[in-house]
Amino acid sequence: MAAAAVSRTFLLFHPKLLEGSRIFSYSPRHRRNVPLLLRRSSSRSAAQPTLEAPAWKLDSIAGIPNVVDILQERGLVESITSESIRSACSNPSVSPLKVYCGFDPTAESLHLGNLLGLIVLSWFRRCGHKAVAVIGGATGRIGDPSGKSLERPELDVETLEKNSAGIKNFISNILGSGNLDAETGNEKTLDVGSEKGSIFDTGVRENASLNSHSENNVNSNVGIEKNAALDSRLDDSFTILNNYDWWKDITLLDFLREVGRFARVGVMMAKESVKKRLMSEEGMSYTEFSYQLLQGYDFLYLFKNMGVNVQIGGSDQWGNITAGTELIRKILQVEGAYGLTFPLLLKSDGTKFGKSEGGAIWLSPSMLSPYKFYQYFFSVPDVDVVRFLKILTFLSMEEIQELEEEMKKQGYVPNTAQRRLAEEVTRFVHGEEGLAEALKATETLRPGAETKLDWETIEGIAEDVPSCCLAYDQVLNSSLVDLSVSTGLLSSKSAARRLMKQGGLYLNNRRVDNEVKMIEAGDIVDGKVLLLSAGKKNKMVIRIS
Repeated sequence: MAAAAVSRTFLLFHPKLLEGSRIFSYSPRHRRNVPLLLRRSSSRSAAQPTLEAPAWKLDSIAGIPNVVDILQERGLVESITSESIRSACSNPSVSPLKVYCGFDPTAESLHLGNLLGLIVLSWFRRCGHKAVAVIGGATGRIGDPSGKSLERPELDVETLEKNSAGIKNFISNILGSGNLDAETGNEKTLDVGSEKGSIFDTGVRENASLNSHSENNVNSNVGIEKNAALDSRLDDSFTILNNYDWWKDITLLDFLREVGRFARVGVMMAKESVKKRLMSEEGMSYTEFSYQLLQGYDFLYLFKNMGVNVQIGGSDQWGNITAGTELIRKILQVEGAYGLTFPLLLKSDGTKFGKSEGGAIWLSPSMLSPYKFYQYFFSVPDVDVVRFLKILTFLSMEEIQELEEEMKKQGYVPNTAQRRLAEEVTRFVHGEEGLAEALKATETLRPGAETKLDWETIEGIAEDVPSCCLAYDQVLNSSLVDLSVSTGLLSSKSAARRLMKQGGLYLNNRRVDNEVKMIEAGDIVDGKVLLLSAGKKNKMVIRIS
């Protein structure tokens, strides 16, 4: 069979690749050992850069706090492949690190589990390093078996393309504006002169823009060729790539000959994600078994061609990350590639944080409104809130400690810490506009709130609470007790009367204690809608047709 292609990894579009300084150079004696897949991609005649960083980069991390120490203090480090990463990330004699995190397009939106990857990337940026987000246009066709008991369903090309585009835009918004000062629009970084490590406007680095993606295919030879136009903006602090661009021309025979021969089957089988699946009833397919090599090669390619020297991921990615560092060490015969994993997002009882009764907590506002996203964090129990403030926000440790101390004092207003957590995370994910939307909806839905309701405000939160549609004559002059039962808000008239006596039944956020209350024309907001509330959490929006 002639040069069979890895068909399940063919996908998507063709972006421009980031040109970055490499952290090593090859000697002639090493070059002959470099596989052709890599040799082809480095065939430029220009002299190879050396370990010495360009002068313009030396000041970018000099004196900046050690990002690994910061992450560890906040509970964001599970494992590192080498202690050398600590010195590498704060050594002013070398270039800033380039750190990448991968995101497979298995859904239209990223979810809460992916948020930690974006936060850790942002911490590296705030400490003067470069962030690279890699969308798995190729690896998404395989499906990462890590943490999964069954093989992922295969997605068609159209779905993967749609998912990739949505995730690319979302990451661009997060990394492009999530680290910007609200007043100046400039990128934030750590103020090294502040004992609290507060955030300040550098006044130098402007908003990093997303690399433009070219969708035009460029002719290339077999193997990996750097046929995408290189981005000349070396000072951009983040880049988004798609790994389909270096996988689309690799044949199966080339990959097995030039990469597979460096992988030991015993080591691959010893990976935790593989062992668990092999012991399961379903077992593991060869396709899934090969995933760690595909991700490992991603790291190898990025290290060699773009100077990316750190890969980050959740603790379940340890096997995939070390597969990459091993390939770099064996094939390129150099050191300097590092891996860092962060803990999975768990609650204090050990269960996964990021699931609700309605399913996953999505990051895209098209799949989960900023209001619901905000409410999810607002409802975090006291036992978890301080830890989540450390992990999920950029507040200084001193400020978090102050909040923790306030929680122990008499007179502490319940949910003050949760409110701060919800505000900070919602702002990072949805921006100031999303946070404002969430706060407005929260105030609108609060029973007893003084906020004047209007039709647009209630319609804005209708997707987030139960709703029904009734004819005007079915509502006008109806008993509030009857209406609360017929709409499904309460189970019985006796339950409605009992709640009313307890002061827990609301009409348009106003408490009703009159059992014979009838709906009047003036109660119908703008002649279009009613809002019923049973206690603080149970709502019903009634649209009037």
